[in-house]
Amino acid sequence: MKKTIDIICIGELLIDFIGNEINMPISKIENYHRFLGGSPTNVAINGAKIGLKTALVATCGKDGLGDFMIKELNKNKVITSYIQQTEDEPSSVIFVSKSSETPEFIPYRKADYHIQNTQITDELLQSAKIFHTTCFALSKNPARKTILEKAKKAQQLGLQTSIDLNFSEKIWPDRKEAKAVIAEYLSTNPIVKLSDDDCFRLFDETKSDDYIFDYFHQLGASTICLTKGKDGVILFDPKLGVIQKKANLVVNVKDTTGAGDAFWTGFLYSKLKEKEPMECIDNAQKLASIKIQHLGQLPNNIQLERI
Repeated sequence: MKKTIDIICIGELLIDFIGNEINMPISKIENYHRFLGGSPTNVAINGAKIGLKTALVATCGKDGLGDFMIKELNKNKVITSYIQQTEDEPSSVIFVSKSSETPEFIPYRKADYHIQNTQITDELLQSAKIFHTTCFALSKNPARKTILEKAKKAQQLGLQTSIDLNFSEKIWPDRKEAKAVIAEYLSTNPIVKLSDDDCFRLFDETKSDDYIFDYFHQLGASTICLTKGKDGVILFDPKLGVIQKKANLVVNVKDTTGAGDAFWTGFLYSKLKEKEPMECIDNAQKLASIKIQHLGQLPNNIQLERI
């Protein structure tokens, strides 16, 4: 079957209400701006903006916020035919502080985790190259059951699986369960993106880079990309070993929300173009740098190859 979709993104579709004032705690923020959010949603939109064909598998409410989200996705040329609007639950929302570091957030989760098996057809899997999801999406059933089952099917069909291990104990309080579910997903040999913050939250303590690479590689991760904020990126590649790259200097930081999603979109784009690992990191950093200089989504018509 012809591969017509570059990346299927499966998981959270929600509204981010981002505070207007920078570096202000949520307790003091008076005004918020509404943005389309959710890590897989961001990757789907970012991918479409840099010329990839992306499809989002997600669930939102059959309400005003759900209508807004689907309209925005269509406007950004994301394939929305695998999104379900449910009358049983309202759309999920998250309140987020605008921060130059890691933002504070309060989640109100309703419809986003009601992803059903029927939304991911064999035909969809056969037409795609990469199957991407997140820790957030795996944190609740029925989405968890659906994603694990379909990731295994995707691997059998020759797709490259991918995951952003954006673990948060606020979203997933049971660490033991989280580790077991992550291990099951990692059995599909995915490429893995995680940050220092994610690791600290998952292990509830600081672990060495070597420990992190060993832990996830033993479980089946093929390539592991560890982002370290201002300290750059470390990539573990089974053939090349460990590669390190410094962070790009960005002076005009406007909004760090979604920077990791922009980074991973650049990385997946480069993998699809069969670039070498160092170029994958380079493109990932370029896209993340553009994102943190813009409030909300990435600008349109970015030609990554020309930056």
